[in-house]
Amino acid sequence: MRRGSLSLLLLAAVAAVAATAVPAEPASTLSGPSRPVTVAIGDRGHAVDLPDTDPRVQRRVTGWAPEQIAVALSASPTSAWVSWITGDYQMGGAVEPLDPGAVGSVVRYGLAADALDHEATGESLVYSQLYPFEGLQNYTSGIIHHVRLQGLEPGTRYLYRCGDPAIPDAMSDVHAFRTMPAVGPGSYPGRIAVVGDLGLTYNTTSTVDHLVRNRPDLVLLLGDVCYANLYLTNGTGADCYSCAFAKSTPIHETYQPRWDYWGRYMEPVTSSIPMMVVEGNHEIEQQIHNRTFAAYSSRFAFPSEESGSSSPFYYSFDAGGIHFVMLASYADYSRSGAQYKWLEADLEKVDRSVTPWLIAGWHAPWYTTYKAHYREAECMRVEMEELLYAYGVDVVFTGHVHAYERSNRVFNYTLDACGPVHISVGDGGNREKMATAHADEAGHCPDPASTPDPFMGGRLCAANFTSGPAAGRFCWDRQPEYSAYRESSFGHGVLEVRNDTHALWRWHRNQDLHAAAAANVAADEVYIVREPDKCLAKTARLLAY
Repeated sequence: MRRGSLSLLLLAAVAAVAATAVPAEPASTLSGPSRPVTVAIGDRGHAVDLPDTDPRVQRRVTGWAPEQIAVALSASPTSAWVSWITGDYQMGGAVEPLDPGAVGSVVRYGLAADALDHEATGESLVYSQLYPFEGLQNYTSGIIHHVRLQGLEPGTRYLYRCGDPAIPDAMSDVHAFRTMPAVGPGSYPGRIAVVGDLGLTYNTTSTVDHLVRNRPDLVLLLGDVCYANLYLTNGTGADCYSCAFAKSTPIHETYQPRWDYWGRYMEPVTSSIPMMVVEGNHEIEQQIHNRTFAAYSSRFAFPSEESGSSSPFYYSFDAGGIHFVMLASYADYSRSGAQYKWLEADLEKVDRSVTPWLIAGWHAPWYTTYKAHYREAECMRVEMEELLYAYGVDVVFTGHVHAYERSNRVFNYTLDACGPVHISVGDGGNREKMATAHADEAGHCPDPASTPDPFMGGRLCAANFTSGPAAGRFCWDRQPEYSAYRESSFGHGVLEVRNDTHALWRWHRNQDLHAAAAANVAADEVYIVREPDKCLAKTARLLAY
């Protein structure tokens, strides 16, 4: 046999072995803490906002036809919320709000498009963003509708139309969504997509395309939705508002139409996949009379009342055998405050034999090793971490830092086999500059103990920093052992709860979306394994003190 023929045969054999090779099993938290990994900064994509001329953000309906349709979960799988907007927004020095009573809030739904036999009605509202300064443009929204559907069957596909059937051409096309599995062990959503700091950039479009390709049953959006507050009221934007505008404006302005652009772009996703949202700092949006969070509180439906909360900033819900707790980084989280007391009462009611998994989410991370926002949420951690640990929270999802990071199991900056895994996914597509890994750059990190915390009544929490490593120590010289993986790429994550003790977490980078056969490739993946027999008894001891 000739040498060339032999080489070809050997290459063919190698290729055949490679084609049949079984992919390596993902690592598991049962194996203990993994060695810290930092991936060098790669492709950051195209962090430029979609313009208002993009057809995906323009109004495509006329009259009172619904747009910006979205589905959200209620506290249990037997109910869900449908939200939409009718009528267009107004911008100007003097704006006249639409009458919310001018259009009905009706959802017709059923198990087939030609059998929408059930009907539910709800409420409607209009919000305004007003600035008492000459030359600034005011905004008033279209009519926002929220309707709660009740008596639904878990794990069932429902078709629906929303709008006002009494007005010609005021009902939507038929859409569909699936309710969550019944509450109980062994019953879980197939895939839960997790993303933060999504924005409305060309990076956002890559993230959303990638996310949809992974076919999630539920989406968690961990704050910083559309970045309307990176704009002046005249529509002029910048990557850094404080750098470009802070010295020339009497108040931090926003351009509220960016919310409408975002709702229109996202409608193909939100009208069919339930999305649960929690507030971020870019939703604060101060206006006249120091009012804040008007857009966030008005545009989304939350299961607050159903879960015993009096606030849209924190709430809980069940999805199969998972109990989710969504918390507020930008509301009072002190132990004497309403949020803490609600959280304590909510956790007390959780039966881990019914919902084995306990997952929490909020915006600002407690465990991050990036210079941006380093220990910014330390006061919240000091107030709440022990309570979440005592009740055995399994996973914590956050955003805020415009990069990805996953921790080992950790409690109070110490590796702890019963502590939660903290995962920060603030890399959704935002316009602001990305964070960089501190192992790659020199310089001191800000000391958060020097800044009064507004959610602690303006008090400093400097004394609380002595329990962990010195503030800033790990910010530039090395990656701490509690940090398992970090990378400054855009992307999203998917959680697949396989059973009562095992869940697979996979983080997908945007740059892998179009790579050959890489659409489902994960840059970081790990099995998160619960050990209830060992951990629940250990962590619950804190409740005795």
